[in-house]
Amino acid sequence: MKARTLALFAMLGACLTVAAPMFAHHGYAAYDMTTTKTFKGTITSYTMANPHTQITFDVKDASGNVEHWAVETGAPVRGMKAGGFDAETLKPGDQVTINLHPGKNGGNVGVFINVTLADGRVLPKVQAGGDTAAPAN
Repeated sequence: MKARTLALFAMLGACLTVAAPMFAHHGYAAYDMTTTKTFKGTITSYTMANPHTQITFDVKDASGNVEHWAVETGAPVRGMKAGGFDAETLKPGDQVTINLHPGKNGGNVGVFINVTLADGRVLPKVQAGGDTAAPAN
């Protein structure tokens, strides 16, 4: 009986060890969470998919050259949909203003804060008390 119980616990431990990476989540150490950048640009793609929605957009730099940017947003259901987004919210060609926390490496990447659409709506929606409905995680 002891051998059987020990074998069961050993198998359970092995399964948990193998499954541990599935529960891992990355942090935001690669991003400067103390800095906010604002860009007026044109959406090039918007993919609402797990684990994080992705938005890419183009902006013109001071010299008129096009820069390609990508931002990571919240999880589709818990974050994005709760904040007023759906699969059709952003389309290639849409003119928007995006606020983000930039990458520390100087690349054109960031963590999404919010977007102002051409009609003036700001997403994610802000709930009473100033909390956003769509955390960027």
